[in-house]
Amino acid sequence: MTELAPLMRDQRKADADHLRLIGVFHFVFAGLAAVGIGFIALHYAVMHAVFVDPAMWKNPKGGGPIPEQFIAAFTWLYLIFGALLVAAAIANLVSGLLIRKRRCRTFSLIVAGLNCIQIPFGTILGVFTFVVLLRDSVRELYEA
Repeated sequence: MTELAPLMRDQRKADADHLRLIGVFHFVFAGLAAVGIGFIALHYAVMHAVFVDPAMWKNPKGGGPIPEQFIAAFTWLYLIFGALLVAAAIANLVSGLLIRKRRCRTFSLIVAGLNCIQIPFGTILGVFTFVVLLRDSVRELYEA
């Protein structure tokens, strides 16, 4: 039996394709964060309308209106999660732009680590970003 020669491929072309895909996926993930911001705003509007409506609390079994501290705590919770999504959207957008320009690899690695917290899509994006950006051939592309 004759042994087949190993497939020769251009690693630079593969790295460029992988970096282009990772950059696009960072843009998509930033877009998903923007959709999440819209969802949080819509959810807040509905919940605020329900909790503040005095007609809802007229039932004698209901125990009276909801405390103002409860509404304030949930408002802060919505603001915190909204701010986190805004930060994630901006970080992924900037990371996608930097990956396209082959600059600031460390920033993209940090964003990839933060993306890993956002299960499941962020974890997948973060792991693949680590796999691509930690290759020696990609490191050389960034240094060139």
